[in-house]
Amino acid sequence: MMEQGGAGRWSDAELHGALARVFGYTAFRPHQIEIVKGVLGGHDSLSIMPTGGGKSLCFQLPSHLMDGVCVVISPLISLMKDQVDAACANGLRAAALNSSLSPGEHRAVREALASGELDLLYISPERLSAPGFWDALASWPVSFFAVDEAHCISQWGHDFRPDYLALSGLVERFPQCPVAAFTATATPEVERDILSRLGLREPRLIRASFDRPNLFYHVLPKEEPHAQLLSFLGGHEG
Repeated sequence: MMEQGGAGRWSDAELHGALARVFGYTAFRPHQIEIVKGVLGGHDSLSIMPTGGGKSLCFQLPSHLMDGVCVVISPLISLMKDQVDAACANGLRAAALNSSLSPGEHRAVREALASGELDLLYISPERLSAPGFWDALASWPVSFFAVDEAHCISQWGHDFRPDYLALSGLVERFPQCPVAAFTATATPEVERDILSRLGLREPRLIRASFDRPNLFYHVLPKEEPHAQLLSFLGGHEG
């Protein structure tokens, strides 16, 4: 596997400094710095983290620190747009290649890639399967791959997408690039399927806690629902 200068090139203090400079945070959330160091050290990984657990930072921060472009495989155009907008707002050089672009916008993104002007490129698995795209990808300075919503590659996943199966070619075609896979949904069967289908090499497996202290269930008998609803809303004004 490639060593992008190695994680040891970056001290914890430097990583915290980059976190504050780029994202405005003073501390990493659980497991984030571990995942970032793995990517910087050239290691494949599968990270299972809850929604809202900060998965995108785990590949966006390394993309800022490493030479070349991180290619993010994401299943939804709307999700790509949200992440590209957020990344650009933080000063990262991000773009997407998808069917929502005009021919001129598509050409501009490819030119930016060819000239090394992007940190992050978001694509769909269907784009990766398009004729000639693998060859185009090989001509760009790819630093690593991030596979978002990685459960989509599993036949046991709730959102199986056949085009995700093309991602099995990443390790074979780009052996020098680490692959970081992320999902919030992985039973043991799905986890094994992701690792197998992506062909990850001695992957680091990170499982974050799904406990969300700010979320809880409170169940009450339904008696006078209108009055109960008004009472609840009255206790949460604003």
